[in-house]
Amino acid sequence: MNPVLIASLFWTSLFLIGFSYFGYPLVIWLLARNKSRQQDTEEREPLDTNSLPKVSIIIAAYREEAVILERLNNLARLDYPTSKLEILIGCDGNEDLTGELVDSYGDDQIRLIQFEQRRGKASVLNDCVPLASGEILVFSDANTNMDPQCIRQLVRHFQDESTGCVCGQLILEDVETGKNVDGLYWKYENFLKHCETRLGAVLGVNGAIYALKKSLYQPVPADTIIDDFLIGMRVHLAGQRLIYDESAFAVEESATSVQAEFKRRIRIGTGAFQSLKHLKGLLHPRYGSIAFAFWSHKLLRWFCPVFMALAFLSNLFLLNQPLYQATLSLQILFYISAFIGMKLNGSSRLLKLCRVPGMFVQMNLALGIGLYRWLFTRQSGIWERTERSQPVSVPVNDHHIPETDPVVSDVESTTADTLPFTKS
Repeated sequence: MNPVLIASLFWTSLFLIGFSYFGYPLVIWLLARNKSRQQDTEEREPLDTNSLPKVSIIIAAYREEAVILERLNNLARLDYPTSKLEILIGCDGNEDLTGELVDSYGDDQIRLIQFEQRRGKASVLNDCVPLASGEILVFSDANTNMDPQCIRQLVRHFQDESTGCVCGQLILEDVETGKNVDGLYWKYENFLKHCETRLGAVLGVNGAIYALKKSLYQPVPADTIIDDFLIGMRVHLAGQRLIYDESAFAVEESATSVQAEFKRRIRIGTGAFQSLKHLKGLLHPRYGSIAFAFWSHKLLRWFCPVFMALAFLSNLFLLNQPLYQATLSLQILFYISAFIGMKLNGSSRLLKLCRVPGMFVQMNLALGIGLYRWLFTRQSGIWERTERSQPVSVPVNDHHIPETDPVVSDVESTTADTLPFTKS
């Protein structure tokens, strides 16, 4: 083989990995610094009560009997006029008591849309949206707890007619302590969202909390895996703004195990590649900063497992040179530290340092498996479930949630590459 070609492949692979994770954040930060603060989310005033739009909250639920009453209690605490708010719970399949609990809740704002056969989240959303009467749709999950002010914070941005969708902030809490466990990677992604908002290039939404003009909703294919990403990115295709507002926030528990998170990440990785069929037009240079962000933040990131494999394999063919002996040694050291970070628990400084490469390798392994599944297996829109703990009892409106054993609840609700595997 041509040593020059192999060396080019090696350095190109390293450059693309480095640019995706380090170069792009620096470039977009510099670009965002030069943008006016006029459109910063914190500076837009909330609407007065009389000016608030009609909102329909839509939640697709599958076997959520252990958490659904807590979710309904949370929705009852929202600070939004009852005359301008409706809640649609689409129950995907009649396999437990979820539908009965919703139906018996006794709140006129809440409507149960019961589907006898399970068909998947995308189909549930497609059928629920036409039944919604609100001009603004707010999508969320059955295991999410919204801040009482979050709907007001989301809808204030629709004063600007160019705004088509607003994504809120999701905060992760520890299952046992209830403390915020947002890790370094999560903070890193939120930083990118801030910069991308300034450039008008936010990529996707957080399925747990986002608002969309009803007029912009297009039915998503039934086999769609990450519906929130597809719905959010289509806003750009429609020529409308997609923005991020951290003041509109909601809380979810983190996954109870790394294994559960890894399994979920594989499915999201598969869905990310699947979405390219519908969103490839946004990669065209005519979309400016959106195309640049999509290429750099998403596409390069999704293909990092391929670049990592190419960097390692090409390095093996260049070992007759001292430089490449050193680079191979560094790669092996990196993967050994990643293995330690994934397998060992502890609070020592060394183990904490190893968690960063461990998280990186684990994330890219899941993306690599997702790529394989996208290429060689048939996809289904029927979402899987991530293990979660049982919520605490909260009495509201004479309702009370009984304590039960730990359960599994749906959390197929993030953008294509935003959740970490380990919390730092």
